[in-house]
Amino acid sequence: MYAWQSADLPLFSARMVTPFLNRELSWIEFNQRVLHQAQRSDVPLLERVKFLAITASNLDEFFQVRIGGLILLQRAGRKTPDASGLTPTKQLEVLRKRVLQFVDDQYHLLHGVLLPLLAKQDIHFLDPARLNESQKNSLRATYEHAIMPVLTPLSYDPGEAPPTLPALTPILACRIQNPDTHEKRYAFIPLPESLGRRIGLTNNPNTFILLEDLVALHASSLFPGETVTSTGVFRLTRNGDITVDEDNTNDLADEMEEVLTARRFADTVRVEIPISCPRELIAIIRSATGAGRQEIYTIPRGPVGLSSLMDLAFLPGFHTLRDEEWPAQHSPDIAPGASMFEAISQKDLLLFHPYQSFDPVLRLLEEAAVDPQVLAIKQVLYRTAKKSRIIDALILAAQNGKQVTVLVELKARFDEARNLMRADELQNAGATIVYGVKGLKTHAKICLVVRREEGSLRRYVHLGTGNYNETTAKLYTDISYLTCRPDYGHDASLFFNALTGRSKLLRFRHLVPAPTQMKPRLLELIASEADRAKLGEPAWIMAKVNSLQDPDIIQALYKASQAGVQISLNIRGVCCLKPNDKKFSKNIRVVSLIDRYLEHARIFAFHQGGQNAVFIASADWMSRNLDRRIELMIPIEDVVLKRRLIGILKNCFADNSNAHLILLTGLSTPIAPAKGEKPFRAQLHFFREAKRLAKAREHERSLTFEPHTPSA
Repeated sequence: MYAWQSADLPLFSARMVTPFLNRELSWIEFNQRVLHQAQRSDVPLLERVKFLAITASNLDEFFQVRIGGLILLQRAGRKTPDASGLTPTKQLEVLRKRVLQFVDDQYHLLHGVLLPLLAKQDIHFLDPARLNESQKNSLRATYEHAIMPVLTPLSYDPGEAPPTLPALTPILACRIQNPDTHEKRYAFIPLPESLGRRIGLTNNPNTFILLEDLVALHASSLFPGETVTSTGVFRLTRNGDITVDEDNTNDLADEMEEVLTARRFADTVRVEIPISCPRELIAIIRSATGAGRQEIYTIPRGPVGLSSLMDLAFLPGFHTLRDEEWPAQHSPDIAPGASMFEAISQKDLLLFHPYQSFDPVLRLLEEAAVDPQVLAIKQVLYRTAKKSRIIDALILAAQNGKQVTVLVELKARFDEARNLMRADELQNAGATIVYGVKGLKTHAKICLVVRREEGSLRRYVHLGTGNYNETTAKLYTDISYLTCRPDYGHDASLFFNALTGRSKLLRFRHLVPAPTQMKPRLLELIASEADRAKLGEPAWIMAKVNSLQDPDIIQALYKASQAGVQISLNIRGVCCLKPNDKKFSKNIRVVSLIDRYLEHARIFAFHQGGQNAVFIASADWMSRNLDRRIELMIPIEDVVLKRRLIGILKNCFADNSNAHLILLTGLSTPIAPAKGEKPFRAQLHFFREAKRLAKAREHERSLTFEPHTPSA
């Protein structure tokens, strides 16, 4: 179990009639599980560094969005408690204490474990106070030629308005003195991301000094005739919880530009400062950033911004310090070189990424872009890759005269700028662009291709749990479902017509949309299992989601548990349900899987009297997904594919190597093999299974003769 188990920071309130764990504290417990991966000695060293960097990046976004939102509620005088019984003020109080403990764990791991282990592998970080002359000369040359020309010092007078300081990047605060008059003044030196955080020695590229340490050594060079008498590095985080005023805007794109600008000037929600920073400079930093005492987060030792360690995890030449390669496998159901239209027309396809390649999804769009029989492509884009084959294919399709309609969700937080740029590119190519839906985020993962075949139209549909992003498809576990079933194509057309034509999201033949139908359907399925259990029939629910927070869903699960339904939940992150409570949830087991890939697939299975109702979805069981977003839940009807998805769920629950059990307190404990039990790692099993199936089908094809036949 993790070291932090303070009883004075409850994740739930005993006063509540129905117990709910606090969402924000539950999220930190998720991040603690990620940190646990960095703490494990059986994880390769550079992978441990990567996990540490991930925890820091996660924490950055947590402050921008969750802490930022709570601060806004507090300043608005909001005193209404959340479902766990905590007011915004109380949440901020307990979260600060919890975060400080978490940060202490991060830096203890870095300085007490990881840096000494890196040194043993001849990867060194230099102490600026212990540089020899050769190192000083090498670094001085690097500073003068490659760093100093890029720096822009910003003068600061505490009696005047502060300069605009960039967020999420180290900034060097300087106390400057005139040697003749002894007058002092202050300046800030933002350290651009383009320079990187690690500056290597010319003759030893694996020995580094931190950028802020090197700039501090030579800071006086930026102020001729003056002397920098003290320095201190800090890093600020601004409130990113800035929403679009959709009711009072005529142009959503213009409004999003204003949101992006507003974020640059938003209030400070956190300032990270090493404990060694001089007190005088801390006061100056607080004055310039507008940070109160509650926004100052003192770290035990530097560096600030541990997310910058991510590039260290990919340092070239240290393959033995990383995980072994798990190359994505080809689907055994798609013949090499076969047309995707031919493959989908033969049978429904289910791809489990990243164990199976995302390439078939890309190929479907790339084939559609040049196929003269394809008339239209319709797609929702939420987050895309920087260099996106999806975007390229859609542009090519539009240029080839096909009707291309793309809903680009401009309200995808922190991807707004990229989505604006992509929307412009698509529009310039001739595609019809829709900027989302007023009042809702469109989070559904759907693509529709309309093709003329033998005198009639056939619709091919891709539905998934993850974004159309070929980069994250190599890092996130997700499900892709490809079909040309007429009813699914019919529903897909209705779905896009509703998005672009302002019509209603009515009940479809098969697809289940949010916010209109998904939650009622889930509640109906959960209640149905409870009814069967009350009659003494077998009843179970298995679900895999990223987060569980919706009170209605949690209440329904509690009632089902009390009726005797066996419920297994695989929840990666936030879990507001209190498991293993004798009164409410004695039949509910919650596990969280943290491994090399980010668990991202949403899979729901209900026994339904042996019929096994199985779904994939774009939505988590969160109020925001079920009530305030456009999402899709997709029933899987093919018996073989249903069996496969249930197998995925069961294997996730069988993991005893990288899984954690969520306790009734909301804390987590790693699951270890029982005595005599073999270790089982679900993600390794999934990779080996994908590899085995691909190899078996390749062998089968090698034994099959295919004659050449004359063309018609």
